[in-house]
Amino acid sequence: MLTTDDLTSWCQLRLRSEIAETLFSRGHLSLVYAVALADGRRVVIKVRPWQDRLLGCVAAQQHLALAGYPCPAPIGSIDRVGEWAVSAEALVAGGEQRSPELGAGAFATLLRQLVTTAPDVDAIPSLLPPPPWSAWDHAAATAWPALDDRGVNLNLFEGPEWIDDAAQRVRKALATYEAPLRVGHCDWESQNIRWNGDTPLAVHDWDSVIAQPEATIVGLASAVWAAQGEDGGAATVAQSEDFISRYEREYGGWSERDRAAAWGAGLWVRLFNAKKDATEGGGPQLLRLREEIDERLYRAGLNA
Repeated sequence: MLTTDDLTSWCQLRLRSEIAETLFSRGHLSLVYAVALADGRRVVIKVRPWQDRLLGCVAAQQHLALAGYPCPAPIGSIDRVGEWAVSAEALVAGGEQRSPELGAGAFATLLRQLVTTAPDVDAIPSLLPPPPWSAWDHAAATAWPALDDRGVNLNLFEGPEWIDDAAQRVRKALATYEAPLRVGHCDWESQNIRWNGDTPLAVHDWDSVIAQPEATIVGLASAVWAAQGEDGGAATVAQSEDFISRYEREYGGWSERDRAAAWGAGLWVRLFNAKKDATEGGGPQLLRLREEIDERLYRAGLNA
């Protein structure tokens, strides 16, 4: 991992200022440092393992910020420092999560604004490979990508059979679904979005930019939008239906295949999280999906 001296040197080189104070830090897939610079700016510095796809993520975020979409504006591009990717963005403080009890409408509208404002897929560097929880189209013959977001190979863990079987069925179905690729966000959880009342303040986690058909981007969001950071957080079937139906009603013209693809993509991320729980002996994602699996398979057209 980069040292404090490494980050200080990077700030001096790329941001033309020194770190005066660290406001907070946290980490999951990335290490994030919110800092006050000596020149008065407040920025967020992100450090994570290098992936070429991050060049496309930052380019998409930059395009959206310049277009007025509510997201932190990147400062410069992204640098490779040894094995690490380092970038900075403006600190957007304040705001709060929006209660899922208010319904999916505002979240669906915000996602639609992202999809329609984002650059064309061919206008930015490649976003491949996608994060593993959205990688139903990975190239391996196995059910799961080679590594999950923890660096674990889920294929080395046997069962539960219903999870592995459903994952293969989703993969097969989505492999035959064809629609134009759009730029979207694959971690559309409430905890990644801040609001001032009904007005969106900032969408975060721009390392989760993907290129997929619009219906599958919507489906991924529908399965997780209500998650507020609690252990096992996800959308219920009714909340997923609320999200998909509101999106389609406002921006629709969907076919039955589009709807099935949306439900299939949402099921994939839920299966992925349940499989991770299974590798650790169980957990809330596994328990929740066990209760929902038949309904979600039915809505994805995969219950036969």
